[in-house]
Amino acid sequence: MTRPITAGVDGSPESAAAAAWAAREAVRRALPLHLVHVGQLLPETLVLAADASAQLQWAHDLLAGTAREITGRHPGLAVTTDVLEDDGAGESLVAAAAGAELLALGSRGHGPIVGFLLGSVGQQVIAGAPGPVVLVRADDEASSEAAGRDVVVGQEGDPQDSADALEFAFATAAARGARVRAVRAWSLPPVFAYSPASLELLDKSGGLEPYERQALGEALAPLRERYPDVPVTEHVEIGSAGQVLLSAAPEAQLLVVGRRARRTAVGARIGSVAHAVLHHAPCPVAVVPHRA
Repeated sequence: MTRPITAGVDGSPESAAAAAWAAREAVRRALPLHLVHVGQLLPETLVLAADASAQLQWAHDLLAGTAREITGRHPGLAVTTDVLEDDGAGESLVAAAAGAELLALGSRGHGPIVGFLLGSVGQQVIAGAPGPVVLVRADDEASSEAAGRDVVVGQEGDPQDSADALEFAFATAAARGARVRAVRAWSLPPVFAYSPASLELLDKSGGLEPYERQALGEALAPLRERYPDVPVTEHVEIGSAGQVLLSAAPEAQLLVVGRRARRTAVGARIGSVAHAVLHHAPCPVAVVPHRA
């Protein structure tokens, strides 16, 4: 069964940009586009003033109008729509993501929801989605995907730790004819972190930075083999992962980060790196879950 590219639509400029981004991605990957609207995201004035049937009609009209606009730009693209009910915790969007190749959302919500990036709904969706979630800002334009802009992806830990994020970045770059810029940040470990075994490993690598470059190269090796036509630039820099990734974001057409969701007593957490880039990156951000 073909999995579509899915986009959440709520009537805001941000969600319109996300739908347009998703449409371009669907065309590139030769996949259908599925537009969804979640009832919880209706504009506050309409929620207060209208009955349920009027709200439902508004949602269907919104999706139909968005679909017409998209098919006008992409005549051959298959577009379907669906109105979903939600209790405000994001379960419907998480379920929509489960059946999609990826889920695209505007970087801010509409009406009573403060924002996808800052509000609890957004964190629940990003942390709970079993596949990639792409956040798109209202000012995103097709021109940002022009040749010369990289797909930037963060790599950390052992090769398997970022395998899913790297796979998504390379597949996206291949579909766009773009280059991948793989970024690995590192920092000086505290003195007590050194051990005879780690010192021996670092000595064999020639020092800390050569060790980090070697680790990045090992993680990229299988992707280079699977995607031989995708050019790759390796970038290793000392600093926090969030800062190093954000320094590469202004010239990126897409920034890809992995996440390993953590659940606490106060809800889902998506990790400090994903949190930093989601709030501050000027380009679309893809958050890809680690499946391991």
